[in-house]
Amino acid sequence: MKMALVKSNLGDSPAANLMFNERIRQMIKDGQFVYHFGFGQAPFPVIESALDSLKENAGQNAYLPVQGIPELRQGICNFHARYDSLGSLDPNNVIVGPGSKELIYLLLNVFNGTVLLLAPSWPTYEPQAVLAGRKPVIISTSSDNNWQLTPELLEQAIESNHVTGNKLLILTNPDNPTGTSYGDAQLVALSKAFRKNNVIVLSDEIYARLHYTQSHVTLAKHYPEGTVISSGLSKWASAGGWRIGYHIYPSELSSLLAAVKSEASHTYSCAPAPMQFAASKVSDEMFGDLASCDEYIRHTSRIMAAVSSFCCRELRSVGVKMVTPTAGYYVFPDFEVIRPALTLRGITTCQEMCDALLKEASVALMASGPAYLRPLKELTTRLCYVNFDGTDALANSRKLGLDAPLPEETFVKDFCTSVYDGILALKNWVSQLKHVQES
Repeated sequence: MKMALVKSNLGDSPAANLMFNERIRQMIKDGQFVYHFGFGQAPFPVIESALDSLKENAGQNAYLPVQGIPELRQGICNFHARYDSLGSLDPNNVIVGPGSKELIYLLLNVFNGTVLLLAPSWPTYEPQAVLAGRKPVIISTSSDNNWQLTPELLEQAIESNHVTGNKLLILTNPDNPTGTSYGDAQLVALSKAFRKNNVIVLSDEIYARLHYTQSHVTLAKHYPEGTVISSGLSKWASAGGWRIGYHIYPSELSSLLAAVKSEASHTYSCAPAPMQFAASKVSDEMFGDLASCDEYIRHTSRIMAAVSSFCCRELRSVGVKMVTPTAGYYVFPDFEVIRPALTLRGITTCQEMCDALLKEASVALMASGPAYLRPLKELTTRLCYVNFDGTDALANSRKLGLDAPLPEETFVKDFCTSVYDGILALKNWVSQLKHVQES
């Protein structure tokens, strides 16, 4: 009798969001028309100064320092001094990796204690924790508190699960999948609870520069000794495929950084050389005076704000509920309004609803459910409003100038057309189901 070669656990399951994206892309490649709202990838061209520098450094082929080249680590410190008012960061406390995702896993793997996750949550946190041999404690949030953590929820979870010793919480701010973000007062209150309960926080701030009003607040401002900042180039610089991410550790957590650096030397060796040099070589524009960086961020974030506003307005007009996003690419709509009509059709889970939506309206949404640590029958989904080519949108926003407001609906219709048409198709599908249940 043959023994199984692979251990069976949640961590062995492929990333739900990546698998869903590959499935929908294959459908489109095979000739099917789909409005793809299921994957969060930057719609804009890579920031221009980085492209020019990458061309200059395409020939870089040496193994680089495991922690990242010094120029880039210093540039990262300069960047966060400018945008987050963190003026005392030490480049020796920065580690660069092939995407922040890898660095998150390595931290989970070396950490000696209990991992705390929020629900809803990005689909990779829990599987990574399981791969690292952890059984995470899940803290459920709700739309009543904007899907956000509160000190009360934190302490209830710790007490009810009898959690003692070291604790590591992953806080996504701005959030994926809800698009919400935390303000100063919230982070001050949370910081007190973190200190009281000995909680280290991995603050995933990959969407920070995509805050629609450029008013992101980093947890490290209020809880510097216990916060590991996780970020990278994938979202704000539209360079997801470049795989350049980084973590910034406080000096108080130097033992964790040393352990992660050791693991990095045994796994990925170093982040890609051309991309590291490309990021560091644009220091005058990206990590230095930041003029072109500011301009790029302000244009792309205001485009995303306009698209977000359009999506929320149209879906709310047919009774779909959601918390208004403040940053990033996502909204987390709740389709409870059509549950009676779905029940009449024998549809009881969110996945079944999304399957019907894809078949009947050619709209692809990713069900929340277990992938996002939500109940199977909750009718929430992650809607990614980035399924448009941002090249023309960015060019037109620049043509208008930052002093002129974007004409929201006409702009989305003209330059984010696939989002515009897809949201109207989704709205029409909901309207039809509501008509059935009301007749």
